[in-house]
Amino acid sequence: MAELRYNPILRDWTMVAANRQVRPDMPAESCPFCPGSGKVPDHYDVLSYDNDFPVLSPSPNPVGEPPVEIYRAQEAYGKCEVVLYSSDHDAALSRLSLAHVTRVVQLWRARYADLTSDPRHQYVLIFENRGREVGATIAHPHGQIYAYPFLPIKIRSEIESAEQHGLATGHCLLCDITDAERDDGRRLVAENDRFLAFIPYFTDFPFGVWIGPKRHLVDLRRFDAEDEAALADILSRVTRGMDALYQREFPYMMALHQTPPQRPETEAYYHFHLEFYPPLRAADKIKFLASSETGAGAAANPLVVEETAPLLRRAIAQAESEESGR
Repeated sequence: MAELRYNPILRDWTMVAANRQVRPDMPAESCPFCPGSGKVPDHYDVLSYDNDFPVLSPSPNPVGEPPVEIYRAQEAYGKCEVVLYSSDHDAALSRLSLAHVTRVVQLWRARYADLTSDPRHQYVLIFENRGREVGATIAHPHGQIYAYPFLPIKIRSEIESAEQHGLATGHCLLCDITDAERDDGRRLVAENDRFLAFIPYFTDFPFGVWIGPKRHLVDLRRFDAEDEAALADILSRVTRGMDALYQREFPYMMALHQTPPQRPETEAYYHFHLEFYPPLRAADKIKFLASSETGAGAAANPLVVEETAPLLRRAIAQAESEESGR
């Protein structure tokens, strides 16, 4: 069974997908993403294909009748795709060449443009879960794309805040945040001609990096070739630095936030940015979301980001130095 059930308290939708209970938790020797598995081509570079266990579908099942009038449900229309970064099972964004990461970004851009062309797709989220600590069940380097028939609550909150800021100041909130972090400098971790990577003043993750454009760039459809290369560059540098921080594969959740494709009016005050949610607070310590954070949504950061940002900044510099010395 797959359907959407409306939460009238939060004014948001819950995706119900019983079919995902049978997702495999596979050892490396039976990886479905490796050539020879029968699931993917025998030779590929980067690849996207339809998720075998989708929570959303372009041909959804009929919806059951809610038990009482206060509840409502709708069909789980949408699309779920897997994005394979490489045919190499032991690769990762942090271990791919810059040219290869650029091809990943180009694939993101192509899939985003295609999925946003469906008027029923209200939001398209590109994301990655890396590591057992965040629930990844297959180690092969990959991300996912969900095309939702609704605007998820976190994105809706960001857009509403950006709209209020725009009405009050005439400015884009994301541009103002990026400018403030660049001017302050203490929380910056990496920079190139087109993008800035920083740990925001307000983040609830000790190493919760954001990557934002230096100009008002609303979504991947507006990228040019230089934007693709620049995003790949800073993404590669940040993820390599994360791995260098504790000399281990750094687990994280990563999501690309962009303007809703069916709401062009948001383009004036909201734009593209990339957010990391890494669970580590030390090499062997996890920042768990406990009752206050889960039950009340009251974020808590166990470390001060003015202290964690220099650690990651030095790790990025160390990784770059080691790379250039090879």
